This record gives sequence, structure tokens and C-alpha cells, in this order.
Amino acid sequence: MPTKNPAQPRSYIRRARQGTICIAACASALLMACALPACGHDASSSSGTATTSNVTTSQVPGQRADSTPASAAPTAETSMASGTSDGGKIIKTEDQWRKELTPEQYHVLREKGTERPFTGQYWNTKTQGTYRCAGCGEVLFSSTDKYDSGCGWPSFSEKTGAITETNDTSFGMVRTEVTCTKCGGHLGHVFEDGPGPKGLRYCINSASINLEAAGDQSKATPATTPVPAPAPEKAPDKK
Repeated sequence: MPTKNPAQPRSYIRRARQGTICIAACASALLMACALPACGHDASSSSGTATTSNVTTSQVPGQRADSTPASAAPTAETSMASGTSDGGKIIKTEDQWRKELTPEQYHVLREKGTERPFTGQYWNTKTQGTYRCAGCGEVLFSSTDKYDSGCGWPSFSEKTGAITETNDTSFGMVRTEVTCTKCGGHLGHVFEDGPGPKGLRYCINSASINLEAAGDQSKATPATTPVPAPAPEKAPDKK
């Protein structure tokens, strides 16, 4: 009669357990492989290979894939590099504005700052001429429409150039901001408490404008000094 090996049943049990564990692991991996695409997760995070998105370009009009080059239409970057854009408007980078403007001009024009009253260059000037945008040189106001409003900033009852008006609710107030249409520079605000038939008061920062004085002598041709005629020769005395 053969002798029984007490360790033999244990080895059968151990192998059966190992087989069960292997089958369970394969089933779990299969379920995960089926579930990942269904819930939209990216399998590349676990396998290291990239997957293709389920959304095609035809499903999202105007959207391009990362590998698709940009269209040939001019972009904002190319427009800013050239300093101009469609419609004649000026578009520049902030670095370009900083190089071209003084710190005070940049703060007012590009950061919508406000200079202190009674401190600006033009708040009380009576010089005749044309006021241009300090950012792009566009004509904005005329000295004929400038008046003393007592507010401490240059005030005009009428605009001369293209100015854009925008609703401004900053600092808990409701105001109308005015900006240069050509370059978008902040100029100040317009109020309905001015003189004239329109009753408007354009309250403008001096740092946002430059005065081109009428009849500027620096641009005039210097007058020539008349040359005196030579004195007639004196006849010699007769002896």
C-alpha cells in the first residue's frame, strides 16, 4: 500500500489559490481597459502612450488640434509687433508702450491712472493750439473748447477727434470713461455738467495729451536780418 504524503493536498490547494488570483487579476485588468475610454480618462498617464481624443475637428467648428499649424490670418502677436492693426488702430505690446511713454504717461494711458488735481501741465494753460493724444498723436481737442471748470484738470466742452466712451463703475461710482479710439489710451471722463449747448465737460489728464501750440515759433522759418547798405565813399579833400 502506498504511503500518503500529507503535503500533497496542501500543494493542490496552493496552486488552486494562485490560479484563482491570476484569473481575478486578468479580469480586473480587462474591466479597467474597457472602462477607461468610456469615462474619458487619458490612458497615457498609466501606459505612457498618448491617446486620440474622441472629439474630432468637425465636431468643434473653428477649433484646431495642437499639431495643426495656425492659419495664415494675421494674429495679435504679429499685429502688436508691427504696431498697427486692421482699421488703423494702434496695437503695441506693454513693453513697447513703456519704452515710448514716460512713467506718468504710461500710468495714465495704459493703466487708467489719474494725476492729482492742479498738478498737470495743462490744467490752467491758456495757450492756443491743438491737443493731441500723447500715445499716438491723434488730434483730440482744441484750445477753443477749453475752459476753466475749477476741477483742477484740463476741461473741454467739445471733442475734436475720435474718442470712445465706455461705462465705468470703478471705485463705487458710475462714470463715463473716455479713451483715444486710435490707440485705446485712457484720457479721463466726461460729465454732463459743462457749458455750451451740449452741457458736456471732458475732464482730461494732462499726461494723456500733448499741446501743439498754434504758430509755434520753433517751427517757423527764422526771419532774416536786413543787411545795411554800404555807406557812400567820401570824396577826397582838395588841397
